[in-house]
Amino acid sequence: MSIATRPLLGCIADDFTGATDLANMLVRGGMRTVQSIGIPSAEVAAGLDADAIVIALKSRTVPAADAVAESLEALAWLRERGCEQIFFKYCSTFDSTAAGNIGQVSEALLAELGSDFTLACPAFPENGRTIFRGHLFVQDQLLSECGMQNHPLTPMCDANLVRVLQAQTRVPIGLLRYDSVAKGVEGVKARIAQLRAEGIGMAVADALSDADLYTLGEACADLPLLTGGSGLALGLPGNFRRAGKLRELDAAAVPRVEGGEVVLAGSASVATNGQVAAWLKAGRPALRIDPLALAAGEPVVANALAFARDAGQTVLIYATSAPEQVKAVQEKLGVEQAGAMVEQALGAIAKGLREAGVRRFVVAGGETSGAVVQALGVALLRIGAQIDPGVPVTVSTNAEPLALALKSGNFGGRDFFDKALKHLAGAPE
Repeated sequence: MSIATRPLLGCIADDFTGATDLANMLVRGGMRTVQSIGIPSAEVAAGLDADAIVIALKSRTVPAADAVAESLEALAWLRERGCEQIFFKYCSTFDSTAAGNIGQVSEALLAELGSDFTLACPAFPENGRTIFRGHLFVQDQLLSECGMQNHPLTPMCDANLVRVLQAQTRVPIGLLRYDSVAKGVEGVKARIAQLRAEGIGMAVADALSDADLYTLGEACADLPLLTGGSGLALGLPGNFRRAGKLRELDAAAVPRVEGGEVVLAGSASVATNGQVAAWLKAGRPALRIDPLALAAGEPVVANALAFARDAGQTVLIYATSAPEQVKAVQEKLGVEQAGAMVEQALGAIAKGLREAGVRRFVVAGGETSGAVVQALGVALLRIGAQIDPGVPVTVSTNAEPLALALKSGNFGGRDFFDKALKHLAGAPE
């Protein structure tokens, strides 16, 4: 069989860092992967050369109808390019609200593809996310007890994914339990056949290890649509490789980028709070963005740019706060306004820093990453080597390339900022 030159796998992600997380997983599996910031223009699309394309949308927290419309538009674009399988990627902590959007988008994609079944599996064991009897765990805690219940935009107060997903869709939801997965590929296929016969359209799949994810991926090679976290993509490159469709190239090769560097953090997650604390404990220069100062019209952006200019070394500019501080600000400004103001400010700061010669950006938080890449005018990213699980080096395809590490708020160890800066400089540990 001849090696395909068109993209094999088309992916739709509901936020920017989630897209990067998925792209990282595919590169690790040997698929040359590009990430598009939104649906690519005709000009950008003309130069695409990849085994997998990941379209990053900002649809996680928008109204469900808008998320569905954007996702269907992305699906149409990917199908026009001949992608053989579609992957809808959402967070490994199943970030959504009681109103959606995971269920509604999955249902719409399934219908548009003319399929009657798909899996829902956000498990990512390497980052401590596992699913047992349909319940999502983060490390040793239920999702609803791990801190995600305090998330400012998508508080997750129920760890039972079958129940959460069923509330968001008209499609009957079932469970592909661990004992079926333990029987291997054939066991999973047999259970899927049973679920389909019962009229189940989506099944939450248990996964306790990477081995389970490889099993699920291989068993679902023929499904038009898969949905889940990046972990479920572990087994997909192998399917294309066994079919003789995958080119054997260095999937992680990206150019080195010279220039200044900065760390920008907008996430309020437990992990990012720890990373900010580690930076401050080391006595490194940092400036906190105050949403109330933004609301009062103070020159926060100009002050931040002056701080970075005068520091004489790499700085951290952050809006990260403890849950009680975030809640207090939201009560004064409103949830949406508080988040939007911070994102816009960090985007404006990133743009100003680029004009001042910064070329390497470490960014923490999905919404923040979206705001930053849009402010920087980034349309397409090449995906490089992994920094930490779920976070790779990326390099833009702009005429003057930028190196970016776009991190989900929940990802990375306490030393992530330092580690990411070294990787972006081309000197990984």
